[in-house]
Amino acid sequence: MKYSVITFGCRVNQADSLAIEAELQARGGISVASGDADLVIVNTCSVTASADQGARQTIRRVARENPGARIVATGCYATRCADEVAALPGVASVVPNRDKETMTFVARLVDPAALELSATEGPCGRPLTPGLMGRTAWTLRVQTGCEESCSYCIIPSTRGPGRSRTRSDIRAEVARVIEAGYREMVVTGVHLGSYGRDLHPCSSLIELLRELVDTSALVRISSLEPMDFPLEVLELPCAPHFHLPLQHASNRILRAMNRPYTIEFYRTLVDRVRHCLPHAAIGSDVIAGFPGETAEDFDELRRYLEHSPLTHLHVFPYSDRPGTVASRLPGRVHGSVIKERAQQLRAISRELNERFRESQRGARRPALTIEDGSMAVTDNYFRVRVPGGHFRNEWIEAEIA
Repeated sequence: MKYSVITFGCRVNQADSLAIEAELQARGGISVASGDADLVIVNTCSVTASADQGARQTIRRVARENPGARIVATGCYATRCADEVAALPGVASVVPNRDKETMTFVARLVDPAALELSATEGPCGRPLTPGLMGRTAWTLRVQTGCEESCSYCIIPSTRGPGRSRTRSDIRAEVARVIEAGYREMVVTGVHLGSYGRDLHPCSSLIELLRELVDTSALVRISSLEPMDFPLEVLELPCAPHFHLPLQHASNRILRAMNRPYTIEFYRTLVDRVRHCLPHAAIGSDVIAGFPGETAEDFDELRRYLEHSPLTHLHVFPYSDRPGTVASRLPGRVHGSVIKERAQQLRAISRELNERFRESQRGARRPALTIEDGSMAVTDNYFRVRVPGGHFRNEWIEAEIA
């Protein structure tokens, strides 16, 4: 069977898609472009209306270009609007997140007569190789679900309550990917900082990270909510690269968003990270045009960002998610104003990134080669071009230019 996996959204979805691809390859599947595939799995996102739209457009395109393909939709949009997605052309089945996480649905997708799997090999019998889905680093999902109540977010209803993987389960996956030759792992979760709170006995993210950094692979931490950030992380040999979502710098808007911290807390945390690790990349998420955001609120956000030690931003124009508290709030910001404010924030992001790059110019950092070996990603998240003669997945020392 020839298959294609198309992924939208966050690193958790990327991790889920990696697991799906590994399972399909273990069962003899061959990865091809969606236009040539017998089976196309579309792993959807629903964090914004544009994410929903992107998934719909992709499904329609695949159905148009490859009418014989069996399209399976999964992910957050498919979970939130199953009937709507099922009605799209070419969709053979819709798999909610809870079934995607068990991975048993993959076995039902393949033809057992065509794709034989040795009982002694198990579901991952075919060896993994770095480069699956075009990714050199392995995305390690250690947790899913969220029990926070951010007023704008639909994800708790599509992912369910927080659920941590056991340490033994994680150890087994880590051993497998290191044996396969992976030299970097990106640790991720829907609410990563809550890892271990639901386990018996209780554990924590910092305990897990202390174990992971003792392996041979570099550990890179994915998005981590500021209220969950353990300062002990700064003493671990993890990649000096953090993503700490801010969302807004106006305390009034943060309260309306139901974010459990203030801008003063956030500023202190990020300044501490920068003081301890002057070479660290520090990214963030911000929302433009949240209901009730005044020009004064936006100015607070803009002024903080301009003078912050952040190095890059993910800018989200506010998008109503039906069923959220924010969707019922007054004080709607006009779409043209949201667009203009988002453009300003993206301009600030470019300035922050250039400022950080200038501060690091000439520094030599460990970097992992990607693609065909002519590019590499440094431990502090710069993409740099490197001289020829390297293969993918080599640790080298690269100069930031």
